[in-house]
Amino acid sequence: MPLAVAQDRPTQDRSAHDKPKVIRISYASAGTGGRPIVGGSVVATAHQQGVLEKEFARDGIKVQWTFNPGAGPATNEQLANGLADFAVHGDLPIIIGCSTGLKTKILFSVARFGPSYITGTVDSPAKSLEDLKGKRLAVFKGTASQLALGRILKKHGFTERDFKTVSMDGDTLRAAIATKDVDAGFIAPFDLEARGVGKLLYSTGPDPDLTSQSVFWVSEEFEKKYPDIVQRVTTALVRVAAWSSDEQNRQAQYKLWSNSGTSYYEYQKTFAETPLRWRLSPLLDEYFFENLKKSIVQAREFRLIRRDVDPGHWLAPQYLAAALKELKLEGYWQEFDTAGKPKSPRVAQN
Repeated sequence: MPLAVAQDRPTQDRSAHDKPKVIRISYASAGTGGRPIVGGSVVATAHQQGVLEKEFARDGIKVQWTFNPGAGPATNEQLANGLADFAVHGDLPIIIGCSTGLKTKILFSVARFGPSYITGTVDSPAKSLEDLKGKRLAVFKGTASQLALGRILKKHGFTERDFKTVSMDGDTLRAAIATKDVDAGFIAPFDLEARGVGKLLYSTGPDPDLTSQSVFWVSEEFEKKYPDIVQRVTTALVRVAAWSSDEQNRQAQYKLWSNSGTSYYEYQKTFAETPLRWRLSPLLDEYFFENLKKSIVQAREFRLIRRDVDPGHWLAPQYLAAALKELKLEGYWQEFDTAGKPKSPRVAQN
């Protein structure tokens, strides 16, 4: 294992009265039209269930959520300006932030093994990426989508320079496909297909070599000042992760997530190929660490960062380890090796 994991809760030598007045959580996404509700992750579920608000109500600590239509780059700006204590972030923007000197500690994984899609206009004649060469291809630059697109293009012998690549956020991209202002975009096709304005051109499936991963981090400043609060946040969210990963809750969770404006149907399709315990695993296992290192190398290769990032001291796995031990969830999620293959069977099956 690449990580040395402490087995006990972090040492706390501060007074119990030394606590923040507010916990500020930034989410590098927003719902349709910028609504302050998202879906597709454990943290999204926790937000809608009010889990952290309930956890800290007895302490008089407010939980403040910010949902960023500007995605990962906007969350980096919040951190740079001292306005975020925790965040959900995609792999590329957190790498960019770290490369520019932003100080965070990764607490657990939020998403992995998700498919990526390239969607074209409904009447697109394209049958492959080759057919899109020289065409208008949209992606939200500076986000995990751009890194995932770079991986796809590299696999097929292309770079962004082989296309007329433009940057668009999700809402703008959906509209641009509907109005045919672009030829294709890096976005799921299912809602667009249902409306009769788009069609799937390419899908990766849950390919461990192509998938991006999201993380939940805490700022170094907050972690040093309030390690007990960091532990409580982590434990509360890991408890939600166990509920979210239970197949019995799959349909209920899709309904919850659809409050974001993304349809139940689209979550049903985009989550169909992978067990929830794989897709929503919080583990910082060998695969997570290897994929993080690969993302850093590729971000440099694709000229998305200018400085190298050392992931060796970036993770704070002791909080996750303590949460798993306290909640008796050790072995609940499958560990994966560096190639994204399952390791030994889980200890717990239910």
